[in-house]
Amino acid sequence: MMYENPDGVKIGLEVHVQLNKLKTKVFCGCTTDYHNDPPNSHVCPVCLGLPGSMPVINKKAVEAAIKVGLALNCKIEEHTQFYRKNYYYPDLPKGFQITQYDFPISSQGYIMIEGEDGEHKVRITRAHMEEDPGRLVHEGTIDKSKYTLIDYNRSGMALLEVVSEPDLRSPKEARRYLDKLRNILEYLDVFDGNLEGALRVDANISIMGGQRAEIKNISSHKGAERALLYEIVRQKNVLRRGGVVVQETRHFDEAREITLSMRTKEEAHDYRYFPEPDLVPLKISEWAPAIKETLPELPDARRLRFVEQYGITDDHAKALTSELKLAIFYEDVARKADPKMAAVWIVDVLKGELNYRDLTIDAFKKEDILKIIELLAVKRITEDGAVDIIRTILDKGGSPEEIVAEKGLLKVEGDIVETAALEAIKENPQAVADFKAGKEKALNSLVGAVMKKTKGRADARAAREILVRKLDE
Repeated sequence: MMYENPDGVKIGLEVHVQLNKLKTKVFCGCTTDYHNDPPNSHVCPVCLGLPGSMPVINKKAVEAAIKVGLALNCKIEEHTQFYRKNYYYPDLPKGFQITQYDFPISSQGYIMIEGEDGEHKVRITRAHMEEDPGRLVHEGTIDKSKYTLIDYNRSGMALLEVVSEPDLRSPKEARRYLDKLRNILEYLDVFDGNLEGALRVDANISIMGGQRAEIKNISSHKGAERALLYEIVRQKNVLRRGGVVVQETRHFDEAREITLSMRTKEEAHDYRYFPEPDLVPLKISEWAPAIKETLPELPDARRLRFVEQYGITDDHAKALTSELKLAIFYEDVARKADPKMAAVWIVDVLKGELNYRDLTIDAFKKEDILKIIELLAVKRITEDGAVDIIRTILDKGGSPEEIVAEKGLLKVEGDIVETAALEAIKENPQAVADFKAGKEKALNSLVGAVMKKTKGRADARAAREILVRKLDE
């Protein structure tokens, strides 16, 4: 079924990716490892824009940019060139930003995402290199701040700006696009998404064929989705009142989850782009074949391999390959245990428990999930017991063996389950009468009573079979 997009929503994203796995900044030798250090302690004349300082291109940054372009199915340009983008802002000490304009490093690519109506292609217009400005720290919210502090540690970090076509049709698709892009970048090992400022989003959105608003500097995937949801409602309200949506730049206030008008939108000519005189053009087409050989297995390829090699469902494979660490965790487990069983317990149970506690897969040991799967496979514990073990490890620590012994989770069978079934039948006459009257659901409460009596150590399927047999006698 095709998505009809009732509000005519068009969303294009400009994603600023910090290539923070590099050891030095893009035009100078300052280290990129500044996140735990005091403000303005990782700076030099080049990244502070002092008169007479000269930029020198970081070759590793160019290689990383080409690697990303290839992974995004882009065409790598034969020549690339840097430009000066002229504007004044306190976080830009030179009064211009070194970026790319007419000759981006890569263009005409695409990403496949899970869209509103199945697999959806999002075109990538270009992915170009630039330097990161400094970081502004406002006292309070941006619109009411009494003063602003500036930290130039981030100034000069290598950035890649990935610009999409307006192919996204909802805030949900925008979030899925960001998730997929981040996933690809982490597989490439060019950036650490957990560091401050690693990925920032400018979102362009229009509805009903009207003018677009650009929402600047959104710092999270969830923030992007919420900003776009708010902006759709705001633009619809403007049109409902007979107004006109104007082209402008807006700021997303994460605390209040609203967008605020900052200024009317600049056009490209307002920035007075001209070639950066201190950097020569680069001929890079010959670099691409060798870099392509170094590309790792990317998420989509790994997903298809997991389905083929391990016989798991496509949904499980998508979930497992959505994070590199999770994919590695699963594959290490699948090599030593039943791959299908491992997929079910890692995706359907463990991942849910981790998400609930806002933890990552690093919080759980592979040896522990292997032990749990082993205990399940030989029917020494029940599924309820396995869930209890996982929750206990995450909340209190301990090993599966210790928790089984401490909580008495070894599965009970035979006479014990039969006795519990007879007691459940005797103590729940109404449920028995309902079941005999044809109400199948009444059996669930009797199974629940058996599980309660055995403290979750009975097999629910076996308990159900015993109950049905006893009720038919």
